[in-house]
Amino acid sequence: MTRTAANPLPCSPTVVVVKGTPEMSALLDAVLQTRDYTVLLADSTGEAYALIRRVHPHLVLVGLGLDDPDGYELLSMLKLDPTTRRTRVLTCTSAEAVTGPSRTADATADMLHARLIGSMN
Repeated sequence: MTRTAANPLPCSPTVVVVKGTPEMSALLDAVLQTRDYTVLLADSTGEAYALIRRVHPHLVLVGLGLDDPDGYELLSMLKLDPTTRRTRVLTCTSAEAVTGPSRTADATADMLHARLIGSMN
């Protein structure tokens, strides 16, 4: 069950989905529910940043191409903040939102690497 930011289940692993499409959010919610994850949705980078700082999720899924102000800015904010810099982040984008592969790689390379896979086990 997708929970609101104000009412997460503290005993289950938490995943924050930032600015996902309704279809993708529904799919992620259905898949993650079967694994007993709590899914929290954020519609903007400001809302996501505050939520991530408050709940310290196990994983953040960020849709790049955000216009509020930008998904890349959220990645930078998370990286620069000592309380969030070790947060596991997975980025995704649609074909229309791609502005260049180097921008995505530069913004996320040191946040993803193998630590994501190893720490989720």
